[in-house]
Amino acid sequence: MRERRRELVGVVTSDKMDKTVVVEVGRAARHALYGKVVKSHKKYKVHDADNACRVGDTVQIRECRPISKHKKFYVSQILDHAVVV
Repeated sequence: MRERRRELVGVVTSDKMDKTVVVEVGRAARHALYGKVVKSHKKYKVHDADNACRVGDTVQIRECRPISKHKKFYVSQILDHAVVV
């Protein structure tokens, strides 16, 4: 049986590369001692085969085999498009 692949939700912060977007995934966790909610984030380079994502879009990404040195995720779906002003 195949192991479960990680699925994360984040916001596109850069779409300047060809077939690649940078997605920032945030998380909140309680501090072990003080109980305060601490926010943190991590940026992932994600494969976008159709160049469909734009800056500000909320996307769901899924883990896959390594596509390049830094890309190990791909865009599984675009959840929300950014408002163009």
